Amino acid sequence: MERWTGRVAVVTGASSGIGAATARALAENGLRVVGVARRVEIVQNLSEQLKRENCKGELFAIQGDVKEEEEVKKVIAWTREKLGGVDILINNAGLAPMVSLLEFDLVAAKKIFDTNVHGLCLFTREAVKDMRSRGVDDGHIVHISSIAGHYLAEFKGTGPYSGSKHSVRVLTEALRRELRDAKTKIRVSSISPGLVDTEIFKASGFPEDMVESIHQNPITLKSKDIADAVIYVVSAPAHVQIHDIIIRPTGEAF
Repeated sequence: MERWTGRVAVVTGASSGIGAATARALAENGLRVVGVARRVEIVQNLSEQLKRENCKGELFAIQGDVKEEEEVKKVIAWTREKLGGVDILINNAGLAPMVSLLEFDLVAAKKIFDTNVHGLCLFTREAVKDMRSRGVDDGHIVHISSIAGHYLAEFKGTGPYSGSKHSVRVLTEALRRELRDAKTKIRVSSISPGLVDTEIFKASGFPEDMVESIHQNPITLKSKDIADAVIYVVSAPAHVQIHDIIIRPTGEAF
């Protein structure tokens, strides 16, 4: 990770769970991290905590909603103006509300795709544009996807969420090919976790009893497990592109 010391990473959905753990891990490895979230005050609290711990790097809290194109542009513009530009982008922000296809809720489904797919694409577009304008040829895009992008789980109402994560799989390969054809060495990777004990279920409106059962389930991953995978991916040698990692808790039932 030495080559990343002092460079800049943007992490979306940085207020909790995988995003917060990843922002911390990158900062601890000496990067200047822009933590993007709607609940920006939570990211600011983490930033202050890292300062008290004499963290090697820094965390900057920026408010932003990945679903809003102008806000995405403002985050990347701020990063360019204040920190010199983005070198690593972690597309982590996500939603997973239950949506039945037979009783289709367009508003809920649109939130899923606007966050998990369109927001990811918007941030990727702006970040790569910024990298290339500065001549950065070793940048890295990391999509935090899901095991749901590899198969359809037997959970009622998860079809649209799974569909969004299947889209991320296709988009990861599509981006790899576009970067290849553009003759750039910017890399793209996807990380697909199984069940992780995070706030996404509560934030997505899951029933309280289901949220409680997930938190009590001993067979889950922790956010730090995924953050460790991010560090592994971005620390790979320049000639190695880790395309997709599946991480499952040992003994996962589905």
